[in-house]
Amino acid sequence: MIYKRFLLLLLFVASSAVVFAQNTVVSGTVTDAKTHHPLSYVTVAFTGSSIGMNTDDHGNFSLTSAKPYTKLSVSTVGYTTATFDVEPGKEQVINVKLVPVAKQLNEVVIKSAKKEKYHNKDNPAVELIRKVIANKPKNRPESYNYVEYKAYEKTQMSFINVSEKLSDKKFFRKYKFFLDNKDSTTIPGKTILPVFMDEKLSQYYYRKSPEKTRNQILGQKSVDFGNFMDSEGFGTYFKRLYADVDIYRNNIFLMTNMFLSPIADEAPTFYKFFITDTVNVGNTKLIRLSFTPRNTTDMLFEGDIFITLDGNYAVQKADLTINKAINLNWVRTMNVRQEYEQNPDGRWHLSKSDARADFGTRKNGDHGIFGERTVTYRNYKVNVPHADTTYESVVALSDEVKHRSDQFWAENRLDTLSKAESKVYANVDSLKRMPSFRRTADIATLLLAGYKSLGPFEIGPANTFYSFNPVEGLKLRFGGRSTPALSKRYYFETYAAYGFKDEKWKYFLSGTYSLNNKSIYAFPQNYIRASFQRDTKIPGEDLQFVEEDNFLLSFKRGVNDKYLYNDYYRLDYVKEFESHFSYALGLRKWTQAPAGSLYFTNFVDGQPNSISDLTTTEATLQLRYAPHEQFYQGKLYRTPIYTRYPIFSLNIAQGFKDVLRGEYNYTRVRLRIDKHTYFSQLGYADISLEGSNIFGQVPYPLLSIPQANQTYAYDIDSYNLMNFMEFVYDRYASFKIDQHFNGFFFNKIPLFKKLKWRETLSAKVLYGSLRDENNPSIHPSLYQLPVAANGVPITYTMGNKPYVEGSVGIENIFKFIRVDLVKRFDYLDNSNVAEWGIRTRVDFNF
Repeated sequence: MIYKRFLLLLLFVASSAVVFAQNTVVSGTVTDAKTHHPLSYVTVAFTGSSIGMNTDDHGNFSLTSAKPYTKLSVSTVGYTTATFDVEPGKEQVINVKLVPVAKQLNEVVIKSAKKEKYHNKDNPAVELIRKVIANKPKNRPESYNYVEYKAYEKTQMSFINVSEKLSDKKFFRKYKFFLDNKDSTTIPGKTILPVFMDEKLSQYYYRKSPEKTRNQILGQKSVDFGNFMDSEGFGTYFKRLYADVDIYRNNIFLMTNMFLSPIADEAPTFYKFFITDTVNVGNTKLIRLSFTPRNTTDMLFEGDIFITLDGNYAVQKADLTINKAINLNWVRTMNVRQEYEQNPDGRWHLSKSDARADFGTRKNGDHGIFGERTVTYRNYKVNVPHADTTYESVVALSDEVKHRSDQFWAENRLDTLSKAESKVYANVDSLKRMPSFRRTADIATLLLAGYKSLGPFEIGPANTFYSFNPVEGLKLRFGGRSTPALSKRYYFETYAAYGFKDEKWKYFLSGTYSLNNKSIYAFPQNYIRASFQRDTKIPGEDLQFVEEDNFLLSFKRGVNDKYLYNDYYRLDYVKEFESHFSYALGLRKWTQAPAGSLYFTNFVDGQPNSISDLTTTEATLQLRYAPHEQFYQGKLYRTPIYTRYPIFSLNIAQGFKDVLRGEYNYTRVRLRIDKHTYFSQLGYADISLEGSNIFGQVPYPLLSIPQANQTYAYDIDSYNLMNFMEFVYDRYASFKIDQHFNGFFFNKIPLFKKLKWRETLSAKVLYGSLRDENNPSIHPSLYQLPVAANGVPITYTMGNKPYVEGSVGIENIFKFIRVDLVKRFDYLDNSNVAEWGIRTRVDFNF
């Protein structure tokens, strides 16, 4: 037995020696013909074969083949391709001198990175990327007069490495069918358990002049978790995290942050580029261009892009990865891969885009959440015009589109589902029917959203059940609202509250009728609402009733005993359009009475006169335009998602005297513009401009009162070092900016970089004035501005200078805490004011 093995070994060695003796071996060095510098990353290959390699940092190469090849090809971008004769079956040395091609790129000087620092000057990779940048306009779809294609979008979310033993435990045995539906092929070395799936098939049309875009959804399918989670809203939020990646834009929006594209106009300033390979795809020659961030902590990618050398300098393939050192919360890895196909005219269009991310609390953890969004594009056509109606906007999705048959999806999917993905729909449908799951979902909803579902009604919000203030003392509140399970037309909302110090009941009741048979929380809204509210309010505060009794807002600094008792009777009509223009009409009767140390007093015939309450009757009109606005849409709520587009709102209120006991005629006009602005590597800023004017003579409770903040929380929309009721005016202009740098500066400081802290900067400027006709010192019949018990003024009018406050802050402390040092610059002589303050805020951001 032993000798047989020995004989086989001898035969193997002998045959190997014969084969080796017949090998063709070529080695040598590739240098620049003019400078004689060695050239790295040059492609050296036997002509007509797939056998090849890149030269090393010193320009050396060595190729071996058992086949009798007779030609050697040497090529790289910027040089004339050289071909040499080879003697088959022999070892030989061929030293190559490549001649630069001046028309393509300047001379190449590439040296080992260990010996010389990277630089842009005379760098062929940088010259190539500049050609890509220069040709971007013609490589974008918008360069055509008409574009159309079909797009299939698949989004899925999964748990990573769920224990195999979990489904065998007693509590989870009933969920075994769900827990065992795993996929081990998507992520090498890991298993994923899909829990969410969403599919969408769309037909896209674009026309350049006049510019119109239409995205007609042909079919949409999503898992349905019932009342526990709104799948459509979750899908919208998920798509925001995995937004469409357009590499030809300067900035790419992912994970709520802006990443600089590797082919952005300023890319050579932030990236290092290296030519690493040349390949052929059909008749097209491609350059593989690798890139890395100059600073690994900036919001940049690393990876490879393949550039065509057909005169288009277009991207044919892209592999984008984020660096682990980036200051990005909970994202362990993220990768975007894109493939492009060639049009009949020789240009290239995106054919597939796949974005994947691995989320977890620990950077190197084995467990977490995996999300993937894949978009496949087919039937791409250019410069095929259609009738004008083809490019018009489409109304909301029909039930037919949302409930396509399995046969429709089998015939129209442009991609395939894995075995695990294909079972998600049925598994979730079975899961939501299980009583134990519904009980768990109810508890989670109460903890996260603050509501406890009771089918057609739900109780909450929980954070308002208990609060306190100096006027009411301990305040208990209990309320709830109806759900679509009761009716899709009628909605009711109510609460009752009791203050143990003032011994008064407060309550709220509203009834809403949906005119479009859709949830009043869903876009586009179209409803009419009648409501009555009796409750307390701090003058100048503009909080929603669900927030006014928030327990955390009960803690306030300084003197806080000036309140109003309010009776609101309201009738509102709201209409939203698909264009995201909306208007709201309202009628309001408001009776306000002073509470605490607040009082209403004027002078009649020189004598002080105490006033018990003030009643106004108003008609209101609100016009709002928020182009391309998106929402994180739940079944019973919606939250706007910031976009790069501004939001315009115009409010007009007309007061009527002697109508429903209204006491004053006046007109109030307010215009506000909000903008969420991205500054690429410098983060983003929330900016608002606002102005208002009141026409007519009114007492101070009807004047504009700035929204002050006497809590210890940092409020972006309030003046954090201003006291309640500190200023009044009848016209004003304000500017606010809240800048988030996303760690751009802190990432250069080792300690802050390790802590993942991020820097913030904010400024708020307010200028207001009071005309003589509304000044109570000139017109004693108007309500006198409040003063303290010792006669010191507590409410002021502004002089010739604005109110200014600013802050510097650190956010992302423990990933969710923000701390600001706030400074007040003006009106420091007013009573009970603080020049400095420290405020905190809780924010969960990526």
